[in-house]
Amino acid sequence: MPDIACVNGHVSPLAEAVVSIEDRGFQFGDGVYEVIRTYRGQPFAFDEHFARFERSAQALHLSLGHGKDQWVAWVREGLRLSRFPETKIYLQVTRGQAPRDHPFPSTVLPTTVLTFRELHPLDASIRTEGARAITLDDIRWGRCDIKSVNLLANVLARQRAKEAGVFEAILVRNGLVTEGSVSNVMIVRNGVIETAPEGHQILSGVTRAMVLELVRKEGLPVAETFVGREDLLAASEVFLTGTTVEVLPIVQVDGQGIGAGVPGPVTQRLARRWESLTG
Repeated sequence: MPDIACVNGHVSPLAEAVVSIEDRGFQFGDGVYEVIRTYRGQPFAFDEHFARFERSAQALHLSLGHGKDQWVAWVREGLRLSRFPETKIYLQVTRGQAPRDHPFPSTVLPTTVLTFRELHPLDASIRTEGARAITLDDIRWGRCDIKSVNLLANVLARQRAKEAGVFEAILVRNGLVTEGSVSNVMIVRNGVIETAPEGHQILSGVTRAMVLELVRKEGLPVAETFVGREDLLAASEVFLTGTTVEVLPIVQVDGQGIGAGVPGPVTQRLARRWESLTG
């Protein structure tokens, strides 16, 4: 089946979907989004993702256009039509179509968009061998906790990672690790799992929260605190969390090996627990 889009309730092949050039998402990046994946064909952690979708919209004084039940109905219809083995579901809402002017328009209807693409999981080798990363200055705006469509800084960081031949760019602000360009970052140091705390400087991932819950269930010590770049490089283990990366070991940062240079025991343990949770 082709990739599917649903724009303002109208379902079509993705290649045929359009929005207005006057849409404020196109003109100003005035919108928010979510990415949800399926396991065994079912949306995973939909409620948690939708709750963050609502929080992001509220932070921008933005209407989602419809209630949760309507979004759920659209998701079900898109999955029914696309019928992929596993699907990456994208939800987006913008303030809508209006003549280009910075202030909010007085009357405008939100533009709602969903897309359904086949999910291609990461190659198993990257999970068994581990991935590489670089560090970059975090040049994003001051409200990274809002999952906004303003992603230019992330795009630039991801491109730098691609040019460097590595998987991810780990962002550093004022000497402290915040997160990756498309992931949250956790390290293991002195037996403690450490990750940046929730707040305006990171997008608190749904997977991040669920992995931290697994960590605590396993009885492993955890600290939600900022760590420095040197702490990152000196960690015994580094791993990423995210909707599509799941729990992914990082074995090299800026050309320096992390720990023994192979996926560590804590990361492997949590990856197995994640697989049990979602499998």
